[in-house]
Amino acid sequence: MMKKSDIKEVSTSRRKYLKDIRLKKIKIIFTQVMIVVVLIGLWEMMARLGKIDNFITSQPSRIVKTFANLSSNNLLEHLKITCIETLVGFTLGSLMGTIIAMILWWFPFISKVSEPFLVILNSLPKVALGPIIIIWVGAGMPAIIVMALAISLIVTILDILNGFINTDKEKIKMAQTFNANRWQILTKIIIPANLQTFFNTLKVNIGLSLVGVISGEFLVSKGGLGYLIVYGGQVFQLDLVMTSVIILAIVAAIMYESIVLLEKIVIK
Repeated sequence: MMKKSDIKEVSTSRRKYLKDIRLKKIKIIFTQVMIVVVLIGLWEMMARLGKIDNFITSQPSRIVKTFANLSSNNLLEHLKITCIETLVGFTLGSLMGTIIAMILWWFPFISKVSEPFLVILNSLPKVALGPIIIIWVGAGMPAIIVMALAISLIVTILDILNGFINTDKEKIKMAQTFNANRWQILTKIIIPANLQTFFNTLKVNIGLSLVGVISGEFLVSKGGLGYLIVYGGQVFQLDLVMTSVIILAIVAAIMYESIVLLEKIVIK
């Protein structure tokens, strides 16, 4: 039986351990912020001193001015278009990919037959399909969403299916000894065991969906952050290009962190 002094010692050690973890996280975040601040400061200084051509690279102060001008005009409209397209493509890609992965796990023969085709489709540069998608679907938002879907769908299928196949075989055998059917094995063992795999796939998918949306906006869109980047390049407004790229990076970070937060809520 543990004495009170032993319990107190354990509690003190636990608090010290948690404090060390918090301090380590603070140090990491502080270092990351300082790296960004130093890089921005060097960028601005080099541009002001003429060491770099600010026509080509722009500079932070000009980006801030461009952002202010965009904010007073139609930035929110462009941002809304890109976010809607990304979320729709991301949701469809994740849902369809997970359902197809379940079907392929359920029917091993179909999985073996489709494996080489999935690998080929995964290695195919999806941007090359852009003109075909435009002809089939038409120019506009549907084509952009299909582009995002094309980029994220195959990755989702392969990652989820791989997780399903590599689930602990001993657990499956134990369930089979208790006469568990395939549906029970899927819902009680396979899916719970692959929640981490699912969220890891979502983290990858959100970035891939954004890549697909921006690629689509480069080709056919009349709005969105991708459109702003292309337009800025065409009229040699590099401030607009750099501002749009930075906004895009912030949007990607927010979407990624949203999935991380959801993961922490679901997987405790």
